[in-house]
Amino acid sequence: MSSYRVASDRVQYTDEHIISNYTYETSEVTKNADGSMTVEPKKYDFQFKTKKAVPRMGVMLVGWGGNNGSTFTAGIIANREGLTWNTKGGVKKANYYGSMVQSSTVKIGATADGEDVYIPMRDVLPAVHPNDIVVGGWDISGKNLADAMERGEVLDWQLQQKLKPYMKDMVPLPSIYYPDFIAANQSDRADNLIAGDHASMEHVEKIREDIRNFKADNRLDTVIILWTANTERFTDVAEGIHDTEANLMKAIAEGHSEISPSTIFAIASILEGCSYINGSPQNTFVPGVIELAARLGVYIAGDDFKTGQTKIKSVLVDFLVSAGIKVSSIVSYNHLGNNDGKNLSSAKQFRSKEISKSNVVDDMVASNPILYEEKEHPDHCVVIKYVPYVKDSKRAMDEYTSEIFMGGLNTIALHNTCEDSLLATPVMYDLVIICELMERIHYKVGDMAEFEKFDSVLSILSYLLKAPLVPKGTPVVNALFKQRACIENILKACVGLPAENGMMLEHKTKLGLGKHEVKA
Repeated sequence: MSSYRVASDRVQYTDEHIISNYTYETSEVTKNADGSMTVEPKKYDFQFKTKKAVPRMGVMLVGWGGNNGSTFTAGIIANREGLTWNTKGGVKKANYYGSMVQSSTVKIGATADGEDVYIPMRDVLPAVHPNDIVVGGWDISGKNLADAMERGEVLDWQLQQKLKPYMKDMVPLPSIYYPDFIAANQSDRADNLIAGDHASMEHVEKIREDIRNFKADNRLDTVIILWTANTERFTDVAEGIHDTEANLMKAIAEGHSEISPSTIFAIASILEGCSYINGSPQNTFVPGVIELAARLGVYIAGDDFKTGQTKIKSVLVDFLVSAGIKVSSIVSYNHLGNNDGKNLSSAKQFRSKEISKSNVVDDMVASNPILYEEKEHPDHCVVIKYVPYVKDSKRAMDEYTSEIFMGGLNTIALHNTCEDSLLATPVMYDLVIICELMERIHYKVGDMAEFEKFDSVLSILSYLLKAPLVPKGTPVVNALFKQRACIENILKACVGLPAENGMMLEHKTKLGLGKHEVKA
């Protein structure tokens, strides 16, 4: 943890915990029958208790041998060992660029002279360092991680040679394979399988056993499970099958065909008390899974890593709509040549991805009834084409057409070359690190007698996910800066620091107030 210490009676440091008091201010709006609105300021007094001891953490990846899984592992080793390698552009060294936690900063205040002071986000609260993460997992392909890394063609050749001695003995555990849920073109990779091609309690118990063994063999305090395998087709959610925990468990025991592999992994993870994060767009979290997680108080989060094209989309549309410019058409076109692109060349799997990429602007549109009438949305088209030659270097082309002043039009065209796994991997580090930190934070508000965990649906991770899962009755927020502010403000609240309100009153000269005093 950084050397800073908050000097306030609102925060207490004990040997085991950081305990802070925080007042959350908001406004409650009542919509009246006559069309008017009543706005009432509200204050809520929170108390946060954060366990200071950082655990020994393991991460089990579903799809460990894929491009993301092998790159996740290689990145940890390269940084831990301080590796450097030669390229035609010169010598490179390992880093965690692209990780918000490791490579961005948080403003903690300003000096008396008005100088803003920032610290690394990783130092706001005690957090796991990615170098210390123990990695394991499952894959339908039995290649060792060194060979999987070579197959993925993500990292520079000389770096791969330096990593191979560390990765050649890492072999994924056998995984489950239900052919109907992923593209038929993946069958040639499926040589490392647990017996059985449909859901069963035997599969749930085998995955649970793998988690327990991994935790014991590596002397871990906590394990997080992260799905980074192929995109599945959407599950056809049905009443009596997926709608409750009891029905879902019964359907699994009976081998129902509409239970996906990712749902089996989620259930096994939750039953073992391990947080589960869905990094692909399929609807893993059917209602029965959410009910199980809530009953056991285990965190779940999803869906689909938010990386290049979608992250830019959420920034640009937020900017345009906030500026009073009406976005009317968004057309996104992708060339992708890795195995993800191959899998998505199947129509059912592409539909899962299309849904997660298309819904990303909905809350921004809904925020401005001046521009958009009720239920009005921009035309939004997403196309993904499998082009093997581009491999992991995805080409994303976007055209945004907006209506502007007095019938005018404004068109913005972007071409974005995204090295897919090199964008996704730092997001994966952030997901598991923030998730683990949330496991150590408890809160009280109002007249609550005991500290409690956050809701089992961990929506604080929305910044990192395309189609955020949120608690029932909670609106989805996809505007990127709001999502990041949520993370930053919760971390600051846990050490008794106020949220950044943008009024810039730390020093009177910032508002040009001259000799006038600013009264607190």
